[in-house]
Amino acid sequence: MIEQSMKKTVIKEPLPLIVAGPILRKATAKELTLWLVTTRQLDADFCVFLGKDEQPFYEAKFDLAHQIQIGKHAWVVLAHFNGNFPQDMPLEYQVTTSEGLLTDLVPDLLYGDESRLSVMIQQRADYVLHGSCRNPHYPSKDSLVAADHKVSTLALSERPSLLMMSGDQIYADHVAGPMLDAIEQVTALLGLPDETFEQAPIADTTALYQHPHNIYGRDKLLPHYVNDESWWRRCLPTTTTPIFSSRECENHLMSFSEFFAMYLLVWSPTLWSFVDRDRFVRNGYCNAGVAVSLKWQQTWQHEAPIIDDFVMGLKNVRRLMAHIPTYMIFDDHDITDDFQLNRGWEKAAHDNLFSRRIIGNALISYWLCQGWGNAPEKFPTQCLTLARTFFEQPTSQAHDALAEYFYRFEDWHYTIATVPKVVVLDTRTRRWRSESHANRPSGLMDWEALIEFQQELLHESAVIIVSAAPMFGVKFIETLQRMMTLIGQPLVVDAENWMAHPGSANTLLSIFTHTKTPTTFIILSGDVHYSFAYDITLRNLKGQFKIFQITCSGLKNEFPNRLLRFCDWMDRCLYSPHSPLNWFTKRKRLLIEKRDPDTEGHHRLINQSAIGELFLDQYGTPLMIDILTAEGKVIHFPPKVS
Repeated sequence: MIEQSMKKTVIKEPLPLIVAGPILRKATAKELTLWLVTTRQLDADFCVFLGKDEQPFYEAKFDLAHQIQIGKHAWVVLAHFNGNFPQDMPLEYQVTTSEGLLTDLVPDLLYGDESRLSVMIQQRADYVLHGSCRNPHYPSKDSLVAADHKVSTLALSERPSLLMMSGDQIYADHVAGPMLDAIEQVTALLGLPDETFEQAPIADTTALYQHPHNIYGRDKLLPHYVNDESWWRRCLPTTTTPIFSSRECENHLMSFSEFFAMYLLVWSPTLWSFVDRDRFVRNGYCNAGVAVSLKWQQTWQHEAPIIDDFVMGLKNVRRLMAHIPTYMIFDDHDITDDFQLNRGWEKAAHDNLFSRRIIGNALISYWLCQGWGNAPEKFPTQCLTLARTFFEQPTSQAHDALAEYFYRFEDWHYTIATVPKVVVLDTRTRRWRSESHANRPSGLMDWEALIEFQQELLHESAVIIVSAAPMFGVKFIETLQRMMTLIGQPLVVDAENWMAHPGSANTLLSIFTHTKTPTTFIILSGDVHYSFAYDITLRNLKGQFKIFQITCSGLKNEFPNRLLRFCDWMDRCLYSPHSPLNWFTKRKRLLIEKRDPDTEGHHRLINQSAIGELFLDQYGTPLMIDILTAEGKVIHFPPKVS
């Protein structure tokens, strides 16, 4: 039966078998990994074919040991197949379920005249798509849709080697009203677990959904703490500060089920067909019988059509990630804004049981939807046992045990065995904390993490490094961040960059200049909501090594335009190559040449939603550095002419 509701179609038929995915995850000569979410345990066969061959050369069953039931109608399936898979050859794969072929169940997965899904496991990472910061309700098109359109025009041998999503795959702290209402419906639709909260103004998720502040008012429910680190604060009357520092956290996700449901809604169109997107409007913009203010009603009316446009592109996003090996790493918005920014924030968040639970929920959902597929070998039986114990009987004790496992987990980083090697850094959970002042930004990686990073680089001729934040940012913006830190307000400007902490900055520069590390480094980064490219050499040993930093952000997000134009202009004025101000920065030993994009005007910082395209030669040196905008336009960053 189909029900029409104010121009929206809400399907009331039984849920389909597959509600998200497949996403092609880790793909090497020895293993192929698929991620799916199904509404029933998946009894299926996996077949791989050489090109158009009729008979598969590889067959395997989906392993039940890597399927976790997390709700009445929700199973996370991480299908990890070991074998000998040829590289640099056209392959096709098919999944045969008890309800039919994957391509019959989800026909819009195919490109052109394909009858099976196609993939090429490429030994060389010579064409890499990369980007971060995909905000569903930002008023721009989705760059992943533009990438899918481009891939649809390419021969299999010309497709990207991999897609690297370098942070903020979801915005857990900045959720649109229509998205939050859809999330609530999906948690009920899939029978995802309820949970109780401690040290919170609401007892459990049932009370949350019945609370007048449920939509556009959650900032009033989130925890606070007494900030008395500074002597001058202790002299003033006692006041509280929000632990979650996002300025737009009115719809901050709280429960595990909400985090998990959001992943499904940003990666797949399927469940949107079962969501009544006009429910909140039809109920008079009410939470628990109390109407939200006119301001929030207008916000909903602004957000709703943007979300509708976002949903229209999800079939393309799903198709892209089913064909291109897709890797991910988290940044702050996957958890919450300013996650682990400094020692003071960490202490406040971890000392409160409510905030600790919210962060734990984000980490559990990150593991299920992102981390597990990056490196399945890093998650042993103990991890799966803790997860099954919780989801089979979701008590508070089992919930806390699973969250605690991921709180202590220090192995989110990983490498991809391509040529050149790709080293993906976790810059969130192993921070170099300031011992002198709790309010100063932490280094993005501590000493031990940086030494492990150096070990991955030894004896490589070239390497691709993935860092959520740029290692070499815009100097004027870094100066503003430094000034805000000095006056005790680092959270106002997200004052986190590699050069903000002396220990991590100096260690990082030492790694680059080590005699046994590569002579060519490529850094892929995002986070900042604009795009730029730098060529970097060591001042006193020019020509000994070269660093190419390419920053592309966001996939569906942008920086405030007037502010960025001002910062771009000030950076040109104050930090030209011969400016004496360069000697006050921690990277004074480096010569940084900023590439000028082939756009009109003199802007080096491109403020458009886009996905990065990196093309490398056989030595791992960039042939072309481009961005593909969400509108489908290619912008080049040509090298400086000598």
